Amino acid sequence: MTVSPDLIRPAPEGSAADLPPAEEALVHTPGPLPGASRPKSLVRVAVPPVVLGGALLGFWYVISYVILEPSRRFLLQPPHRVVQIGFLEWDNYSRILKALWNSTQVALIGLGIAITIGFFLATMMSQAKMIERAVFPFAVTLQAIPILAIVPMIGFWFGYGTTARVIVCIIISLFPIIMNTLFGLQSAERGMHDLFTLHQANRLTRLRKLMFPAALPAVFAGLRISAGLAVIGAIVGDFFFGQGEAGIGQLLRRYASQLDGEELLTSVIMSSALGVVTFWTFGWIQKLVIGKWHETEVLG
Repeated sequence: MTVSPDLIRPAPEGSAADLPPAEEALVHTPGPLPGASRPKSLVRVAVPPVVLGGALLGFWYVISYVILEPSRRFLLQPPHRVVQIGFLEWDNYSRILKALWNSTQVALIGLGIAITIGFFLATMMSQAKMIERAVFPFAVTLQAIPILAIVPMIGFWFGYGTTARVIVCIIISLFPIIMNTLFGLQSAERGMHDLFTLHQANRLTRLRKLMFPAALPAVFAGLRISAGLAVIGAIVGDFFFGQGEAGIGQLLRRYASQLDGEELLTSVIMSSALGVVTFWTFGWIQKLVIGKWHETEVLG
């Protein structure tokens, strides 16, 4: 096919056709300056929780002053009373902080042991189907047992001190670590396994260089779940096992029995804050470890 010379027109002087490729891209694809949309994204992230938090505080005031009679207002004291008595009075707040620290220590010990056991079992299960078939039903059974049903037995066998509280944390937080780690170890691509087989890699090399890196996103997902569950286990153990230093669970029971609504709500808020902090801590560690090469797509 022959193209007529009349159809070939030179580009206007100074157009993008006279520019180098990099400069031509700049001419044809203008866009906002880097960071121009950052304030907008911050607003999108910050405004929804602030609005929802304000609505919840307003609803809290409605319950305290409109729904509840003055004689029954101790059931849900208004927010400013909780702040004044629970947070601003140092005697009350220091007592809650000390109990929270005791519960934190129990939760960290239990979580550390659960991580060790969970990683070991998940690794063994990923290496042998027979071990997976043997361990999996008992792991599910352990998760299905209501913890409150075996708390008396734990106290009867291990006493009512710190050891029993740690065991409760281990039982509650173990299952997500096992399942998420096992899922991650088994999620490596089959083609990569074939490549390692082609290079005659042994089990240890395959596990260290292929399966563990592929498992990291799932592992950290399990750790974030188990961190919150470990805090719940520590509080449950404190609630039922009264020996040793008082944890936040013992304060919750004490304040509830004494009808100290302000201190009770302060303890609940601080317990929730502990769970959120542990969850965010493992999220931060996840970003440090795998954030550079693994990005989870967020819709919205």
